[in-house]
Amino acid sequence: MTDSTPAFSWRSIVLPAYLPTLLFSLGEGAIIPVIPVVATERGASIALAGLVAAMLMVGQLLGDLPAGWLVARIGERNAMIGAAMLSAIGMVVALALPSVAALGIGVLLLGLATAVFGLARHAFLTSFVPARIRARALSTLAGVFRGGWAVGPFVAAAIISATGSPETVFWVLVGACVAVIVVLVLLPDPERVFGAAGRPVPAGEAQHGVIRAIVDHRAVLARVGTGIGLLAAIRASRTIILPLWAVSIGMPPEAAAIVIGVSATIDFCLFYVSGQVMDRFGRLWSAIPGLVGLSVGHLILAFTHDAPGNEAWFTFVALLFGVANGLSSGVLMTLGSDLAPKGHPSAFLAAYRTIADTGQAVAPLVVAGVTLVASLAAASATMGVLGFIGAGMLLRWVPRYVPWKRPDA
Repeated sequence: MTDSTPAFSWRSIVLPAYLPTLLFSLGEGAIIPVIPVVATERGASIALAGLVAAMLMVGQLLGDLPAGWLVARIGERNAMIGAAMLSAIGMVVALALPSVAALGIGVLLLGLATAVFGLARHAFLTSFVPARIRARALSTLAGVFRGGWAVGPFVAAAIISATGSPETVFWVLVGACVAVIVVLVLLPDPERVFGAAGRPVPAGEAQHGVIRAIVDHRAVLARVGTGIGLLAAIRASRTIILPLWAVSIGMPPEAAAIVIGVSATIDFCLFYVSGQVMDRFGRLWSAIPGLVGLSVGHLILAFTHDAPGNEAWFTFVALLFGVANGLSSGVLMTLGSDLAPKGHPSAFLAAYRTIADTGQAVAPLVVAGVTLVASLAAASATMGVLGFIGAGMLLRWVPRYVPWKRPDA
């Protein structure tokens, strides 16, 4: 792909690329907070409810590699339509069979669908957005996801207030999935406008493509991929550490919720700034400040738990997390797009996203394990150190595999 072919305009991708993403993430964002609530209402213990909620990430991990095969096999739009249908089916199963097991199956199916949906959109933008604005396009995609996840819980709260039943929120996702399908069917197919993101290939060839991509790109996946996995891990850690920290220092729940909400707002507001920085100065100018900021925040928490003014330190770190995560918005997807083969990116991106999702899934286990053995402060310090290791890996390997050239050079 070159910047001159095919012709590109932002208007050409806003509706077909970003609107389905907003709808899907809004529906997903609405049900995520209520999954543990519904599980406990159905008789699950707190531990089992946590396991049911974790099925979303389990499904996403299980779905990453098959998603690469599916997108290469049937194309980006068809894969997204299938993912929306699978999500709706999962929610109907969870509603029709009022058991904890059915809820777990429904959430697992949603995780599988999320993997397919995310990779299909990522592969399309990788192939058809010019390199000079790729980071802005992908950081905007990340911002759209975050916007949906931010609005979703408010929609859920309004529906629960009106109906008195958390289970009714599941219909939000069903409705969002139907809307996604309608949008994808009625709007012009981006693959026909720009050409197929990954031209459909025979099933055996597509499967071979995923395995071949892992073998052929094992060096970059082990080096840059591991750094990206550590970035994903420390991002996930902050979402676990902050609420646990507020409880451990005795901060009033309403005050903690406001602080975390402001942090999330800052995070969301910076997504386009991140894209601008990456497109103008290079990917590391987004990745490294993000990783260092998140790492420093974790270390500050580790040494201020029992310090005077620990609530003020908590507030400072939460705001630092918002800035750091916002400044690195879209960097995982952008680096994946930079590294992926341009003709058929889906196989490589499947392997790349699996590493990132593994880091995201393992982080809560590390936090829980270190907290159990030592303390929450030790867990926070551990994640801070891992974040610095990730920053060192990206500083070492990104210039080798993604050499930066100014857009006007």
